[in-house]
Amino acid sequence: MSFALSKTPMPDQEARVNQGPGLSPASIRGFRLAENMLNEAGLRLNGNDPWDIRIYDSNVPGRVLAQGNLGLGETYMAGHWDCPALDEFFSRLLRSGITDMVNPASLLLHALRTRLTNRQNRKQAWKVGERHYDLGNAFYERMLDPLMTYTCGYWKEATSLAEAQIAKLDLICRKLQLEPGMRVLDIGCGWGSFMAYAAENYGVQCVGVTISREQCDWAKRHHSSPHLDFRLQDYRDMRETFDRIVSIGMFEHVGRKNHRTYMEVAARCLEDDGLFLLHTIGKNRRRNIPDPWIDRYIFPNGDLPSIGQIGDAVDGLFIVEDMHNFGADYDKTLMAWHRNFENAWPEFEEQLGERFRRMWRYYLLSCAGAFRSRDVQLWQWVLAKKGIPGGYQRPN
Repeated sequence: MSFALSKTPMPDQEARVNQGPGLSPASIRGFRLAENMLNEAGLRLNGNDPWDIRIYDSNVPGRVLAQGNLGLGETYMAGHWDCPALDEFFSRLLRSGITDMVNPASLLLHALRTRLTNRQNRKQAWKVGERHYDLGNAFYERMLDPLMTYTCGYWKEATSLAEAQIAKLDLICRKLQLEPGMRVLDIGCGWGSFMAYAAENYGVQCVGVTISREQCDWAKRHHSSPHLDFRLQDYRDMRETFDRIVSIGMFEHVGRKNHRTYMEVAARCLEDDGLFLLHTIGKNRRRNIPDPWIDRYIFPNGDLPSIGQIGDAVDGLFIVEDMHNFGADYDKTLMAWHRNFENAWPEFEEQLGERFRRMWRYYLLSCAGAFRSRDVQLWQWVLAKKGIPGGYQRPN
């Protein structure tokens, strides 16, 4: 085993290479433990494969062991380690299960706060809009597809990001069995891609609510139709009734303390013979806590639901007519976003800086690896208040 620091940073890196006289005993122990754990996942420290990581600062192993992914992500943002195939590094790391062995005591407060407090109450719920979705419409226009769809595409027959997103939107319309004249509520409407597509292709009228001012303003400018109504509004304030409800990539921000309230709002707003489609990322285990790095830098107060938590939330309110998992498609979607992001980076480099670039790269590629390893899922649930007579038939 070799604990030497790599002396060959990646060409685009601004890392500070630690060339001190030697490693302390604590650093050596940290390197030894990190190397043994990585070997269990088929990874090597300072190895030559593209999914191996190269370390440029001796503090990295200690930070990771003490802080988990928070320390791993922050040291990556600082340029203290690198990896040519970051997505595959995370895929192998998560599939091996060794991350379960790192349970830093320093994150106990984060775990308790997640489980005991409501971090997505009416005041806190707006934070993710301000911090993430209000980053700038120009930035997202360059990263996303032409319809500005910031959720998983459906790649069954698609060969491009644009095709995958249209296929997803059309699949949702068909699952909802939309008919001309229906009134549809979109909870968490984003930039309005679903509403615009459904109105144009299925003749429906849509109301959308979002907690992002940038998204709402953009949607109003780009989709000026009498059939579309975009509102800057908390979902809890909705009291109108609709033939159909859809929520695409918003439930991840609701929080476990509010799952039941969310479903009660949906039940209140849905006609008795209506359908509700819930499109959400999900976790495999009920008791998992939100990732601390994602929580701090990407999606403040995000909280992925489990199947059991969704089941608890719909208990007595809805019948689950269908549940469709195509989480592997999120890997392709995130890699497409990453390519767009890297291609567009020269336009934003001066404004956002290298630390942001590394943060965003870490976000997109670590998430791609998580979906590739099947550590997280993407579900579409079709829910009905009284069930579909004769049963529900999922469209192809």
